[in-house]
Amino acid sequence: MLFVVLSGGLLLLGALMRVPPRLSLFLIGCLWLAVTLAHLLLPEQSPLTRAFGGSIESWLAIGVVGLVAYGYRSLLSRLRRKAEKGAVSAAPANAAFSSTELDRYARHIILREIGGQGQKRLKQAKVLVVGAGGLGSPALLYLAAAGVGVIGVIDDDAVSNSNLQRQVLFRDADIGMPKVHAAAAALRALNPFVEVRPYAQRLTPEIAADLIAEYDLVLDGTDNFDTRYLVNSACVTAGKPLISAAISQWEGQISLFHSPGPCYACLFPAPPAEGLAPDCAQAGVMGALPGVLGAMMASEAIKFLTGAGQSLSGRLYVHDALWGESRTIAIKRADDCAVCAGRV
Repeated sequence: MLFVVLSGGLLLLGALMRVPPRLSLFLIGCLWLAVTLAHLLLPEQSPLTRAFGGSIESWLAIGVVGLVAYGYRSLLSRLRRKAEKGAVSAAPANAAFSSTELDRYARHIILREIGGQGQKRLKQAKVLVVGAGGLGSPALLYLAAAGVGVIGVIDDDAVSNSNLQRQVLFRDADIGMPKVHAAAAALRALNPFVEVRPYAQRLTPEIAADLIAEYDLVLDGTDNFDTRYLVNSACVTAGKPLISAAISQWEGQISLFHSPGPCYACLFPAPPAEGLAPDCAQAGVMGALPGVLGAMMASEAIKFLTGAGQSLSGRLYVHDALWGESRTIAIKRADDCAVCAGRV
């Protein structure tokens, strides 16, 4: 009974602290190992063995059952991911446009820079959006409307009342709902011809590499520097292009980071000192500003995926909504960049 109580406490604590489930299971495994060793090494009537009860045989049996269950769960997860990946990669590439889709995307198709081939590239593309907040909301809406075939969105937050001033993807009825699930429902209602993959979790170093490797392009609209640097590092390692934007109060900035151009760490080698770059909750933000920058993120994604125009690679676009001014700053790859130096 004591083991069950402690295991439940570890799972509850892990959920509250939002640690990866594997870590909670690892700690429970360590607890089982400690109890098993206690039964093996300590006298039978010692306080510790009496507190947990059972015999060495029963605890070994529990361990075997636990390993079998964990192995079965891991196998099912691996098979499910493989099946999903195979289905997603094959269907969009070979599927023809329906008459409804042709009518829906007609304004794209008649553009010389996009045309039918460009729209087909959008249908075949897989784009991951990190963060379903102020920037992610408009970016997701325009990616879905544009017909991007597979859209992934990862965020561990829930919709709150204070989000609705700027996060136009959500409605009052969505308050309390995980953002990625509310986003998925809205995007599917907007365009049933796209596939939406919601990930209701924080992007961590344990999952970043594998997740980003599944996509063709990554959009980062998060509001914390740890995640920005993690996304950049994973994109550089996987050779994936990254569109990154940030906003505060009345000003926003956006760029595309992709080899052989600079990466995010070339521009910002280290996060700012504490208090120098407060987030929107601390400094505030004008509600329409993330709409401007989020739409630009989607615009850059469409251009990159279709090969239209000139991307923002090697350039940082800065928009000042308060004074109605914008400027573009040339940025270069840093030879001593800790992330991308030495990579082609």
